[in-house]
Amino acid sequence: MLPPKAKKNPKTLTAHNHSRQDDYYWLNQREDPEVIKHLEAENAYFEARTQVQSGLREELFQEIKGRIKEDDSSVPYVKDGYEYQTKFETGDQYPRYLRRKLDEAEAKMLLNVNEMAESYDFYSVGGLNISDDNRYLAYGEDTVSRRIYTIYIKDLLTGQNLPDQIPNTTGGSVWSADGQYLFYSVKDDALRPYKIMRHRLGTAPQDDAVIYEESDETFRAFVGRTKSKKFIVVGSAQTISTEYHLLRADNPLGELRVFQPRERDLEYSIAHIDDRFYVLTNKGAKNFQLMVTHEDQTAKEHWQTVIPHRKDTLLEDVDLFKNFLVLSERTNGLTHLRILANAPDADDSGSESNITASGSSVAKYSLPHIDYQSDHYLDFPDEAYMAYTSVNPEFNTETLRFGYQSMTTPASTYDYDMVSREQTLLKQQPVLGKFSSDDYVSERRFSESRDGTKVPLSIVYKKDTPKDGSAPLLLYAYGSYGHSMDPYFSVARLSLLNRGFIFVITHVRGGEEMGRHWYEDGKLLKKKNTFTDFVDAAEWLLANDYTTKASLFAMGGSAGGLLMGAIANMRPDLWCGVVAQVPFVDVVTTMLDDSIPLTTGEYDEWGNPNEKEYYDYILGYSPYDQVEAKDYPNMLVTTGLHDSQVQYWEPAKWVAKLRELKTDDNELLLHTDMKVGHGGASGRFDSIKDVARDYAWVLSLSPQKSTP
Repeated sequence: MLPPKAKKNPKTLTAHNHSRQDDYYWLNQREDPEVIKHLEAENAYFEARTQVQSGLREELFQEIKGRIKEDDSSVPYVKDGYEYQTKFETGDQYPRYLRRKLDEAEAKMLLNVNEMAESYDFYSVGGLNISDDNRYLAYGEDTVSRRIYTIYIKDLLTGQNLPDQIPNTTGGSVWSADGQYLFYSVKDDALRPYKIMRHRLGTAPQDDAVIYEESDETFRAFVGRTKSKKFIVVGSAQTISTEYHLLRADNPLGELRVFQPRERDLEYSIAHIDDRFYVLTNKGAKNFQLMVTHEDQTAKEHWQTVIPHRKDTLLEDVDLFKNFLVLSERTNGLTHLRILANAPDADDSGSESNITASGSSVAKYSLPHIDYQSDHYLDFPDEAYMAYTSVNPEFNTETLRFGYQSMTTPASTYDYDMVSREQTLLKQQPVLGKFSSDDYVSERRFSESRDGTKVPLSIVYKKDTPKDGSAPLLLYAYGSYGHSMDPYFSVARLSLLNRGFIFVITHVRGGEEMGRHWYEDGKLLKKKNTFTDFVDAAEWLLANDYTTKASLFAMGGSAGGLLMGAIANMRPDLWCGVVAQVPFVDVVTTMLDDSIPLTTGEYDEWGNPNEKEYYDYILGYSPYDQVEAKDYPNMLVTTGLHDSQVQYWEPAKWVAKLRELKTDDNELLLHTDMKVGHGGASGRFDSIKDVARDYAWVLSLSPQKSTP
């Protein structure tokens, strides 16, 4: 069967007196029958070329599914007199959400998502939110996979939904204290959340009031509520700037007041307890610091440092308790959980006045007392791991719930007594079949990039896998938005490891693993560091006998798919195969089109190509623009027709251009899921089929065909 050949319909795109010819621009018409016909032809070609892999796909699917305990449940947590839990029963694709009143024996069903999803090819529920009186449940429903949710409200006394149906939202919402008003965000035509609305129960959504509108297209608006429940928080954020407004939750018809007006390059987040706000901010602190201020004096001139900036440690998050602060810190690429005793000093409570340089009096809020003698970190056993705080809805507790996993240790939930320092394992993700963590080895190594930068590598393999260069290896990375890719456990990955694969995450610049500078050195006019870090990590693995070029594979998705496109252009000779999942590959054209979702909010990530300096730089790496007549590795490209993050036409155009220009006979496949969007299939078993598809393709190309 011959590969599909997309028709050429040249379109000239001009910027800065520079013209590009895009022969496949026409593929961006989702409703055009000819576009659908082309995508279906590509799918038919994919099925024909991979028919021989169908048995392996099914084997992998059953294998991965067989490791999953189907009748499973989460560790319950307590909030406002109820115990909440998520459960799956045998055969369930979707969760069941339950709660139990603490003085009652049996739990009641909040939502059975399996029943709700029956009529849909795709179904997602999000933003579950209970009113303060425990009567109403608000939740969002997406049935298209465009991340556009309709909010429904369920009366938990009657078990019936109210007539209120609120369309075109992000799915999330917050209640006023009296449970009569719901606050939520709506999206514009580019799917940017830009308005915060107030809905009164029992009224028509079209009559909802706008309480905030974000007019700057580079900002996204959102709404939340403090853990203390005292404030509704309206936020607006872009890549390098944030702003918050406050509204008393017991005064839903009141006026918003600004916390600290937005300033370029000023980022902050807020958490409330008692009469104060803790502020996590980069104010004078590249790696962020923790500050505090009185709830009535929230402008930045009142902020006082509690945890100062450190050059070697990124302060990522803070969890507040009545008597403790729990800090999430990242040092040398790994997360550490730090416990500090936190209580206002009885001798120092209240406010005092400082005289500013101008002579005016400014109230100064007294710092909470921190008992640094109790300062300590949790200990974790693995060389590379992932640690994080979990659900901690109550202030008045000495117990911290946290999660832990590594590339050899399944996801585990612990309770930690912050006074006695004893920890209790509540649950570890069950892995059915013949699995033991002791059969696998995890390493942490550092490759060296061409500019001398040391890049962390998280490596896992089965103990009996040879390290003499004969093993196949899959190299994975993301490397954008300051998102740190932690060394996580994967049930599905075991199918590769058991077949002799080595799996490596390379923590390239563009993430934030090594601190804020790691992100800044992998974005804007330094974005190419992300790509060279990945290539140089591959070279390091080859030089250190982890694998050979004939057995080296690369994989990444979304912005990591951009990475795949860049490294395929830069060093096509390195890879036996490249898997690009929902790849962002038409960077220049997308970033010049402000009608496309995400574009305007990402100028500070990629650069604004309306400025010539950024146009030239992005053009120099944009995978679609850099395709040329040369040999490319085997490539599998995947996308979803309804993708709202990376539009399907980017990978479709890229594959069409590769088919036209590449000079090799290597495999080039495009698979478009016609029913889903960016995140793939919604059911927990359907999503495994996507993994099995990608793994089967990689395994079919691997010189080593060992069985698990």
